[in-house]
Amino acid sequence: MQLGLIGTGRIGAMHSRTLLGLDGVTGLRITDALPDRAARLAAELRADGLAAEAVPTEEELYAAGVDAVVITAATHAHAELIHRALDRGKPVFCEKPVALDLPGTREVVRRSTEVDVPLQIGFQRRYDAGYRAAREAVRSGRLGWLHTLRAVTGDQDPPPAEYLPTSGGLFRDCSIHDFDALRWVTGREVVSACALGANRGAAFFAEADDVDTCVALLEFDDGTLATVSASRYNGAGHDVRLEVCGSLGALFVGHDDRAPLPSAEQGVPWPSGTPYRTFLERFRAAYVAELTEFVEVAAGRADNPCTAAEALEALCIAEACERSRRERRPVSIAEVRG
Repeated sequence: MQLGLIGTGRIGAMHSRTLLGLDGVTGLRITDALPDRAARLAAELRADGLAAEAVPTEEELYAAGVDAVVITAATHAHAELIHRALDRGKPVFCEKPVALDLPGTREVVRRSTEVDVPLQIGFQRRYDAGYRAAREAVRSGRLGWLHTLRAVTGDQDPPPAEYLPTSGGLFRDCSIHDFDALRWVTGREVVSACALGANRGAAFFAEADDVDTCVALLEFDDGTLATVSASRYNGAGHDVRLEVCGSLGALFVGHDDRAPLPSAEQGVPWPSGTPYRTFLERFRAAYVAELTEFVEVAAGRADNPCTAAEALEALCIAEACERSRRERRPVSIAEVRG
């Protein structure tokens, strides 16, 4: 299978090596809005004995021939890139989000239901061993009925200022992973959100009409409550966790020896490992598993595990949180859907 990669930032560069290491992938054609960056990545891959070729434009990528495409370009470009791939009948893997807004996402959902071509959206936490174990425990009833979930995402270092205007904001860019994971683990739908945001760090967050810290309280359709918190300034390290608490037991995702959770108690040696610094470290195995499944989906050997319609549901929660933050009131998901 010859694959195309559109976008060669840090996650695109990581995915390129993963894809070229998968069974059945014979080569990778790469393009980027910055052609020189694509050329450098292809040269680095070839230097390591990997079958990679850079092409200057998206049109040339398709003209050269690819069986499926992986989109890791800037967020604001996702929707148009997806449409053009689907129009050519190419299976697509695209990193979240589908688009920056609800209308753009709905249009992709509509188009993806019209064509017999898979479109898989990248929510890699679905492939993390801890999140999968939590899902199994919830679905089996082992934890009893759920009463509280607590989701945390904390970046150790903030993104560059130039990233913010096209990121979609903290809820859409960062917490959307928590929103998807909460739906996926519980099998329930969020019905309302109440959120706050704050700026304690660099001025460029406020200048971009964004926040560097947020907290949201979510209510599910069965009465379960969840808190979601995120920060761009988690000095202890990259922190991603989920606490799932039920009437019969609880499970805690992300509590491994590299979790940035130094104890305030005396004589507690855990955790002793080097804290994660980035999401690429934290979810390396999950990304490999996710792309491995995409190759199976593209080949017609597996069903699509994460459709654009599911990504739309996570975006609706993010939109409700953003509206709640701005208007300082609870917002129902039904209101966002309209």
